[in-house]
Amino acid sequence: MLNLSSLLEDSARKYPTRDALVLGPTRLTYAQVNGAANQVANLLVERGIKPGDKVALSCPNLPYFPIVYYGILKAGAVVVPLNVLLKSREIAFHLEEADVKAFFCFQGTPDLPMGEEGFKAFQSVADVEHFFLITADPAAESPIEGAETMGRALAGKSPVFDAVVTEATDTAIILFTSGTTGKPKGAELSHANTMMNVVTSNRLFQSKPGTDSHLLCLPLFHTFGATVQMHAGFSMAATLYLVPRFDAEQVVGLMQSEDITFFAGVPTMWWGLLQALTPEVDVDRIAKNLRIGVSGGAALPVEIISQVKERLHVTVLEGYGLSETSPVATFSDPDMEPRPGSIGVPIWGVEVKLINDDWSEVTEIGEVGEIAIKGHNIMKGYYGRPEATAEVIKNGWFRSGDLARKDEDGFYYIVDRSKDMIIRGGFNVYPREIEEVLLTHPAISLSAVIGVPHDSHGEEIKAFVILKPGVEATAEEIVAWGKEQMAGYKYPRLVEIVPALPMTATGKILKRELR
Repeated sequence: MLNLSSLLEDSARKYPTRDALVLGPTRLTYAQVNGAANQVANLLVERGIKPGDKVALSCPNLPYFPIVYYGILKAGAVVVPLNVLLKSREIAFHLEEADVKAFFCFQGTPDLPMGEEGFKAFQSVADVEHFFLITADPAAESPIEGAETMGRALAGKSPVFDAVVTEATDTAIILFTSGTTGKPKGAELSHANTMMNVVTSNRLFQSKPGTDSHLLCLPLFHTFGATVQMHAGFSMAATLYLVPRFDAEQVVGLMQSEDITFFAGVPTMWWGLLQALTPEVDVDRIAKNLRIGVSGGAALPVEIISQVKERLHVTVLEGYGLSETSPVATFSDPDMEPRPGSIGVPIWGVEVKLINDDWSEVTEIGEVGEIAIKGHNIMKGYYGRPEATAEVIKNGWFRSGDLARKDEDGFYYIVDRSKDMIIRGGFNVYPREIEEVLLTHPAISLSAVIGVPHDSHGEEIKAFVILKPGVEATAEEIVAWGKEQMAGYKYPRLVEIVPALPMTATGKILKRELR
């Protein structure tokens, strides 16, 4: 038997009084979180939820998220985390696609009325039997007519529950892909998929029980935040400081006041963190406590790695993975010297190779190919989508859609998404390479490069750039500078200076919107 909820239960037995979750003045111990999760499990069982049933959860980084999440697992059900930015029509699609039976949804705010959108979706999908509105105040009346609050539903429920026995191969989570390249699909992850990723991650992080303080800005509905910090942190009885919405100044303040030892983020979070290290910040105190920095979700520009090393005296360790790989597939192994710009080497028990479109292996060192992955971390498949599963999994190998190269020592380097590659005049151009060069310009703070249609070249290269505060530069100057720095077929002929770039809830730049 194996159930992911044991990660919480084991730490609650060994460290019952240690703080598990912190959000502002709210501090919950491991015993309190475990007891609350048991109440959720009792509620679900009483409402007829059976092992294997799907239960959706839409909630930002609040203590309610892990409490409900582990409660669902304890009941033997499958967690279906949903992006908090989804609208009612999109939520309904996910509820139907995953055959959801119950739905926990946070009430939200006037700016983000998650509860209203969620309740509309619930009402439109006949097979969803229960809706629980998570209110900021558990004792509050329901602000939505007809919606039952979780606080009322949990009243009087026992904080004791024996977790349902599940097998290692049973589905624990259905994670929907972001849909950046098409309609979202639900990746089925087993208890073993995630558990193996947690154990391996903690080895890579060299974590010790009861010692770390995680600053958790990554959204918990995403696999990066859930596995690398929530699951891995809970298994080591770490204290998780929750940040519902990334704000660089708030994050720097918490790093300073709470002596944070562990920070993980996507590249745009690391970029924002650097911008917030003003002269008033006690950078030395942050650097003294910060034990490990992790980046994932997209390639971290080498320039940002260098700035973090210089200012915070920590080497950002890069990893790579996807929802379909639980997520970690490669990482900067602590026993090997990290290489800036590399996503590291395959984690324990996982194989990686580069392939061509026909699945044949790329054998030349330095040659670009699509990343294919095989191991304990590969999803069971896309829920209810056997054809889509067959397109990406062959003989146990999962093809990622990401392009990379490998050096002579076996380190991998992301080049780009295969769908982001630009073909200009017959030449393959990788946006990430151009973005790396642009970040070395003294006036550029952040950049994103795409291909736009062109009559004679097929595609032309366009760069969107954010300038550093107080620094000026014109588009024409940047084009001229790029011409000096890059080959003729690579440099961007089109440059647009913008105040911000569109991003997903996880901080990835949305190039489809730029297009």
